Amino acid sequence: MTDFLLELRSEEIPARMQAGARADLEKLFRKELDAAGVTPGAITVYSTPRRLALIARDLPLETQAVREETKGPATSAPEQALEGFLRKTGLAKDQLEVRDLKGKDTYFAVVEKPGRAVRDVLAEAIPAIIRAFPWPKSQRWGAASLSSESLRWVRPLSGIVAILGDEPIACEVGGVVSGTVTKGHRFHAPGEITLSGAATYVETLRAAFVLVDHAERQDLIRTRAAEAASAAGLTLVEDEGLVIENAGLTEWPVPLLGRFDEDFLEVPPETIQLTARVNQKYFVCEKDGKLADAFVCTANIAATDGGEGIVAGNRKVLAARLSDARFFWEQDRKTPLSEHARKLGRITFHEKLGTVADKVERVAKLAEWLAAEGVVPDCDPALARQAAELCKADLVTEMVGEFPELQGLMGGYYARAEGRPDAVADAIRDHYKPVGAGDDVPTAPVSVAVALADKLDTLRSFFAIDEKPTGSKDPFALRRAALGVIRLITDNNLRFGVAEGDLLDFFADRLKVQQKEAGVRHDLIDAVFALGGEDDLVRLLTRVHALQAFVQTDDGANLLAGYKRANNILKKEGFAADERIARTGDEDPLENVDDPDMTEIYAARGQLAYTPEPAEQALIEALSVAAPKAEASVEAEDFAAAMAALASLRVPIDAFFNDVTVNDNDPAKRTERLGLLDRFRVAVHKVADFSRIEG
Repeated sequence: MTDFLLELRSEEIPARMQAGARADLEKLFRKELDAAGVTPGAITVYSTPRRLALIARDLPLETQAVREETKGPATSAPEQALEGFLRKTGLAKDQLEVRDLKGKDTYFAVVEKPGRAVRDVLAEAIPAIIRAFPWPKSQRWGAASLSSESLRWVRPLSGIVAILGDEPIACEVGGVVSGTVTKGHRFHAPGEITLSGAATYVETLRAAFVLVDHAERQDLIRTRAAEAASAAGLTLVEDEGLVIENAGLTEWPVPLLGRFDEDFLEVPPETIQLTARVNQKYFVCEKDGKLADAFVCTANIAATDGGEGIVAGNRKVLAARLSDARFFWEQDRKTPLSEHARKLGRITFHEKLGTVADKVERVAKLAEWLAAEGVVPDCDPALARQAAELCKADLVTEMVGEFPELQGLMGGYYARAEGRPDAVADAIRDHYKPVGAGDDVPTAPVSVAVALADKLDTLRSFFAIDEKPTGSKDPFALRRAALGVIRLITDNNLRFGVAEGDLLDFFADRLKVQQKEAGVRHDLIDAVFALGGEDDLVRLLTRVHALQAFVQTDDGANLLAGYKRANNILKKEGFAADERIARTGDEDPLENVDDPDMTEIYAARGQLAYTPEPAEQALIEALSVAAPKAEASVEAEDFAAAMAALASLRVPIDAFFNDVTVNDNDPAKRTERLGLLDRFRVAVHKVADFSRIEG
């Protein structure tokens, strides 16, 4: 067994592509070796801006010999079948074996493939890996690029190192010949470096100012950036995405602290952070919880002056960027938000739904209604309308034009700067929330009203023009909007019907996804939705959670078993389809669960033509108490009490099945007992359709 080193060197690989490239390199390498029957030990993949490297441990020196057998046609088959088989296998007829297979003489092709040197396998695999590499974007270069068949790589490929043990693997692809020579840091060690193999690869490059392990570079940046801030009495604002990006931009990272003009702190802090992050890849710092006039940049060189020159250059570049941001901030505030909002009439929201101004007016009316009707408690309708009318105004500002990520946020700043009420400014800032699963949910009344109105309008509008999500396609992010509505409603305990028809079904699907991620069983959600007519999400989830708690108890599990037994008997006997239809005309056993006439029908049958058995009488009496109690508890939205009422049926239903013959020879007894089971089923359906519950 021995180790293998592969390094593919090129011009700078974009940081955003490096994680995917590492995964693809390992996947392609394993695929090529698997095809040759070689199983490597541990595989480690590294990346820097200028190289991808793979180390595979414990490779055999030779592959195993392989015996392959392929079944052919019967000897009695037409000659054409045999000829086709010979072409497929590349053998002559006298090289085939004839065996008895189920009483028929049948041809078999047997090929003995001897073991191969793994170095030969690797020599073939490396060019195949390089040519098959699935870069998101790639290029051709040089004179060969005139041909569409020329090699493509993310940036011009300049070197291949391939060493098995301590022996080089010879191969060539696109004019690049493999060898044992690489290069170190572009400035600190620009000369050629001869590698001896996998064992010394990482440390040899470390000596040449290249940290090939991306995880090591990330740890170094994370630690030393925080130390640089701490040494200046500051706290680094953590940004894991920026850590990964800076690690992908450097081979020898050196975090350095710099300062910018304190006057720039007049600009909203998010603007400064975004400017530093997006344009310059800088971290920002805080002092006492507020943004400080400092940044941390990550150099790719250990400068002899301690980095002073690098910091000075970066300070100038950042100052220019922050000057632009301050200019946008000052210019935007010269125009009131109400005037910015008028420009929304020039922007098309959707060709069938009008302009953004049209959408804003719909949102304003809905937000005002949600407040006026008390759907959002303690919400001032006038403030809700004011906030909604201005919520999209920042879309036409200079700042949001430069940084679209700041939409909403900048509107809140501009509203506050021109003296609008805090409730209005906060609502403008937060009306897009929640954007994702981890995002905060607004709780201030005006913010809730506007955020909810915005999402509901989006959903209602696109469903009205039949632009619904299909499969994985959701161009208008309607699934995200529905999840946002669900979280706004449930987190704020809002009580109203969210929708009807297709839109209600859409909410139901989104709710199932959300609750499944929260640990709620999908079949329990189905069991409650199956009752129909439920568009109050708070009430629905309360019922679902109570049901989940109930079915996890012994009473719940046993009652479910009793229900399923009763339901199966009723189905088998066609009771719901025949007996009930004959008496009520109701074809759907769930459709009239809440119909008082059903109660009267069963009550009218209080006098039996025979003396019921003790277990039968016990169930009758238990139902007469439990059914109305469960129904009253459901009406009062005390679903735990409704479950408790159902739990009281567990013992009598078990005893009934143990002691009573349902399908008695006496037709009267049979009918009454089936009716009793139907009463039991109807009582359970007051809470949920237990037939939808698994188990």
